[in-house]
Amino acid sequence: MHGVKPLKLFRLLTISTLLAVLVGCSTSGGRYSLKDDKAPERPLDVAHIEDATPKYEKYSLGGNKDYTLRGQRYAIIHDPTNFTQQGEASWYGSKFHGHLTSNGETYDMYSMSAAHKTLPIPSYVKVTNLDNNKTAIVRVNDRGPFHEGRIIDLSYAAATKLDVIKTGTANVKIEHITTTQAPSPKATQHYAIQVAASSNHQRAHDVLSRLVDLTKQAGYLERNDDLTKIFMGPFSDYQTVQTTLKTVKNEGYSDAFITKKRLEK
Repeated sequence: MHGVKPLKLFRLLTISTLLAVLVGCSTSGGRYSLKDDKAPERPLDVAHIEDATPKYEKYSLGGNKDYTLRGQRYAIIHDPTNFTQQGEASWYGSKFHGHLTSNGETYDMYSMSAAHKTLPIPSYVKVTNLDNNKTAIVRVNDRGPFHEGRIIDLSYAAATKLDVIKTGTANVKIEHITTTQAPSPKATQHYAIQVAASSNHQRAHDVLSRLVDLTKQAGYLERNDDLTKIFMGPFSDYQTVQTTLKTVKNEGYSDAFITKKRLEK
């Protein structure tokens, strides 16, 4: 590359590296020590293969942008809720074992993983082999397969569990499994309404009791030295806190306002 400026050369090398990772299990050549893919010499015991366990994971920085390969453009699915698909499954094994997947992880053919062209990475899907009704849950962390009619490339372990190793390919149905982020076990965001403050603790208590009876919502007092603050709540639903605030203001507490409370569990 004589005559190529260092910055341009760096960009060319970076693009080449990214393309190699993106293509993942779809290419052959000098990147891999094996010319042809194959299963390991020792087969797996199907009885010891456990499904991947779906859990909430943030989408990877790598492998989640729309891309073009061999003239075909692929758009990543941003909301895979209720996504299902039927088509042909294939598998990949020893040739790609230990190499990078599209999101920068290391491919392990003994893990319950898979490659898909457009599902966000990582994703979890249930795969049903329609030829024998066997099922498996896999974690999608790679791109592919880029062969006509094929919709998913299974790891060697997943293909073994679904009995795809013998046939090479199989007719399958895939169903995306939606996972949600659990709230923090230490603190949860809530809302409260600060109604007023009074130097007379008994008066503050009486005001709170009346508002609790009127709104049918919870309330509490916070005493700080000689001042007692009156709160309604806590609320986890913002619509409820808005409705309650309107009622409180109608009772003459025009300065009442919504505040956020982090309540320790």
